Amino acid sequence: MMKSSNTRANNLEVVRQWALKQFSLGHSSIHGPDHWEKVYENGVMLAGKTSGADVLVVKLFSLLHDCRRENNHYDPDHGRRAAENLEQINEELLHLSDDQLALLEQACAGHADGFTSSNPTIGCCWDADRLELPRAGIKPKARFLSTAAARKLI
Repeated sequence: MMKSSNTRANNLEVVRQWALKQFSLGHSSIHGPDHWEKVYENGVMLAGKTSGADVLVVKLFSLLHDCRRENNHYDPDHGRRAAENLEQINEELLHLSDDQLALLEQACAGHADGFTSSNPTIGCCWDADRLELPRAGIKPKARFLSTAAARKLI
C-alpha cells in the first residue's frame, strides 16, 4: 500500500525528532539541524536532476547522516555510527525496502570518507552534504562530487 505524501512528510518529522534525540551537540552545532535542512534542500534538488536517485533515501540521509557526531571537529566514524542504528529503526520509523536500507546505510557510513559514488542515490546524498562545505570554510571541489548536477553548481 502506498503512503500519501502527507503521511511521508509526517514520517520524516518523526525521523527528524528521533535524530534530534540522538544528537548530543545542540541545535546551534555546525553539524546540527540547520545543516540537515540545507542538506535536505540540496539533496531534493540534486535527486530531481539525477536519473535513478531515490529521493526518499536522500531525504532520510539528510536527517540522519550527522546525528551520531560526538564533536564538531574530527570525528571520522560518525557516519558509521549513524548507519549502525538504521536496521533497528527501519521497521518502526523508516519503512524502507531492503535495497533502500542498504543504500541509506552505505550513504551514511561513507559520507565523510572523501569518495565519490556512481550510484545516483548515494552520489546525491554525498554531494548534498559536500555542497554545504562552505559553512566550514571549505570550497567543494569537482573531483569530490559524484553527480553532474552538483558539479554544475560549483
